[in-house]
Amino acid sequence: MVKAAKLHLVLGDQLSHSLATLRDADRDSSIILMAEVWSEATYVRHHKKKIAFLFSAMRHFAEELRAKGFNVRYVALDDPDNSQSLKGEVVRALGAVRASSVVVTECGEWRLAEEMASWADMLGIPVEIREDDRFLCSVQQFRDWRKGRKQLRMEYFYRDMRRQHRVLLEAGDEPVGGKWNYDAENRKPPSAGLKGPKRISHPKDAITRSVLALVEERFADHMGSLDSFHFAVNAVEAEKELQQFVDEILPRFGDYQDAMVKGEPYLYHSLISAYINAGLLLPMDVIRRAEVAWYEGRAPLNAVEGFIRQVLGWREYVRGIYWTEMPDYAERNHLDASRRLPPMYWTGKTKMTCMAAAVGDTIEHAYSHHIQRLMVTGNFAMLAGIDPSEVCEWYLAVYADAYDWVELPNTLGMALYGDGGVMASKPYAASGKYIDRMSNFCAGCHYDPKLTTGPKACPFNALYWDFLSRNEEKLSRNPRLANMYATWRRMDPFKQQTIRKHASQVLEALDTL
Repeated sequence: MVKAAKLHLVLGDQLSHSLATLRDADRDSSIILMAEVWSEATYVRHHKKKIAFLFSAMRHFAEELRAKGFNVRYVALDDPDNSQSLKGEVVRALGAVRASSVVVTECGEWRLAEEMASWADMLGIPVEIREDDRFLCSVQQFRDWRKGRKQLRMEYFYRDMRRQHRVLLEAGDEPVGGKWNYDAENRKPPSAGLKGPKRISHPKDAITRSVLALVEERFADHMGSLDSFHFAVNAVEAEKELQQFVDEILPRFGDYQDAMVKGEPYLYHSLISAYINAGLLLPMDVIRRAEVAWYEGRAPLNAVEGFIRQVLGWREYVRGIYWTEMPDYAERNHLDASRRLPPMYWTGKTKMTCMAAAVGDTIEHAYSHHIQRLMVTGNFAMLAGIDPSEVCEWYLAVYADAYDWVELPNTLGMALYGDGGVMASKPYAASGKYIDRMSNFCAGCHYDPKLTTGPKACPFNALYWDFLSRNEEKLSRNPRLANMYATWRRMDPFKQQTIRKHASQVLEALDTL
């Protein structure tokens, strides 16, 4: 039996050499444990590319640690002795080494955090759970920030984070350019023929090829294909994608961050969220790179500020919401939505071009950008009254950057308004007119965004008014919806009835739209 001072557990989304778990790891006496386990890969039906990305990245990280001289105990999914749970692998490792304690960095999911909290009693040795200081706002800091606030608006949190970390500031804590937020400049519809730049596709080494074969064999019935697997699987490759974004893509990110184009899943988005969330890139490094691009005149302020707001603002904010609202947050259903998730979310088979494109991109790439998630798949689910638990499970399963801490607030709070306004000041409800304005999806679609009723009417249109009508008691006092409710109330009662009847027909036909 090997004697080890400590057993250091590294999770699959903690692939950073600066990780708190590794800070005092000793090359002579510490054991670093990493494990691919069935329970974590299947508690929702994760996309094949997501599983392959994480397993390959984990294996590459383990090799980097070994190259540094660390003693790494790596358990592959197909190891015949694999217990297929994290707890089981900790127990099995402790059976092989006489560790005095277990060290781990706090995880990103309430479910696993609750389990880890019981490990010390179960194992009979200390289990030290360290703060994840890769994030820029600790959970306790967020608790302190939200005390006494009636509304938890991200904009004010974001400004405080800018001041704290000295990002895009002039002297005296004033924002560069005189404004904190340039969002009004970042909502341009797509210009004719808009295309994004060609993206990096990384070569597949022996480790990645082995993982792809494993995932194809063990997860054959999960969403997606492993063809054209393009992910970075180590920090060097992730850095190349960050460099490409800053040099070639960031300058136009602001203008077109809300635009949607058929056949262009990426446009001018960064594609680095999966790498930040898994630990291959660190958020402050990313922020500083974007900031320098503005100071050096290589990217405009509206683009740089908009991008930094996503990383320093939204990313930190949703994590704070998650950890200070859980565990009951996941059960909230403010609008009493109860319909099941339509099959089109898994197949992409629908006559609605926007939904087919957003889901099709998801199936192909384990990715769609934030406006597709919020204003297409999320908006449709909210308008149709789909059960939030089913929608949240889908988002967690299908996107390579999805972990419970980031997915749940974004989906339940922003996309579905299921938390009753904890995150969003209003439901992000929109008709087909929004999609027509911000995309080219509607051209040639089976449905017409200008029609509200009839066989060719865009399903979003009648569902939009029906959503407002059936939720009037809960939403009509929201000042940001006052104009929409005033418009609805001015409609002829017969027109209202006709719209709601058509919406009912749409809802009855969700499986065949």
